[in-house]
Amino acid sequence: MNAPLVATAIVLSVAAMRLGELAHARRNTRRLLAAGGREHGAAHYPLLVLLHAVWLAALAWSATSAAHIHWPWLAVAVAAMLLRLWAVASLGPRWTTRVIVLPEAPLVVRGPYRLTRHPNYLAVAVEMYALAFAVDAVPAGLVLGTLNLPLLAWRIRAEDRALGRAAPGAIRRG
Repeated sequence: MNAPLVATAIVLSVAAMRLGELAHARRNTRRLLAAGGREHGAAHYPLLVLLHAVWLAALAWSATSAAHIHWPWLAVAVAAMLLRLWAVASLGPRWTTRVIVLPEAPLVVRGPYRLTRHPNYLAVAVEMYALAFAVDAVPAGLVLGTLNLPLLAWRIRAEDRALGRAAPGAIRRG
């Protein structure tokens, strides 16, 4: 097995999937805004896009010299991707890469949202580490996966505020 070739194919497949998701998200964004949706917390969005682009580029670069494919890590990455896709499917036409809320729309509580408030973000965090480890890009996974965590925390706070709910662990007064 040619590990660099397989690793490169894996990374390129993920990049293609992400580009398709961005196109889908743009369509949903336009529809949501046309229906009266409002974007919240947009300041973090360019940073997330940049971080994910750098992550994919770092994985692609590292993949060309991958010594091994670490199959258990690839299985974890695939499981994270499946969770992310389940979250996307559960949100349906309300899924987007931005935080857009339709006034008066009920919270989605089906699919993985029955189990946790932010399954998509959990999946992305796990995927960033696991895919990097799978294709022998451990330094990229550690650095960029860790940089992703405060951005996700920022996004989760913005989303929770937009949805009118307290962040997990927050104390409600009154």
